[in-house]
Amino acid sequence: MISDVMTEATDKMNKAVEVAKDDFGTVRTGRANPALFQKVLVDYYGSPTPLAQLASMQNPEARTLLVTPYDKTALKEIEKALVNVPNLGANVGNDGEVIRVTLPELTQDRRKEFVKLVRSKGEDAKVAIRNIRRRAKDDLDALKSEVGEDELARAEKDLEGVTKAHVDAIDEALKRKEIELLEV
Repeated sequence: MISDVMTEATDKMNKAVEVAKDDFGTVRTGRANPALFQKVLVDYYGSPTPLAQLASMQNPEARTLLVTPYDKTALKEIEKALVNVPNLGANVGNDGEVIRVTLPELTQDRRKEFVKLVRSKGEDAKVAIRNIRRRAKDDLDALKSEVGEDELARAEKDLEGVTKAHVDAIDEALKRKEIELLEV
């Protein structure tokens, strides 16, 4: 029973770390990267559809991304979705076949804004991990009548160790992203 609670908590924390790393990937550094558009939803025939399902993306130059729609009728909707991407400030234009997204050079102020954004995302991920820890601790406390106090104390200590390891993983990913953002 204790092992089930610990396994579930560990799995959820691993997923929280992965989500945080994906979120960090959507924050722009000096280069154009298809991962920036991974969470862009396009209104395709009335339903929000991920951009990756509607178009291919190539990175011909450092600050340029070419978006080629599979269905040319979706060109305008894709362009509209790309223009509305928050925190991007990109030049979006189409030539009837492909959409060219040109990202402006990052200023030092803009880089600092992105660092703040990444830190905020990192803090959100840490809060999610702490919430998982709290739920797991509540589940362990519910087992109090079925298992011994020593086993429960050991499990809580293990839970704290697992939580610390996952928070440290988020901190490490955050540190790498900050270095990447501030690098000129």
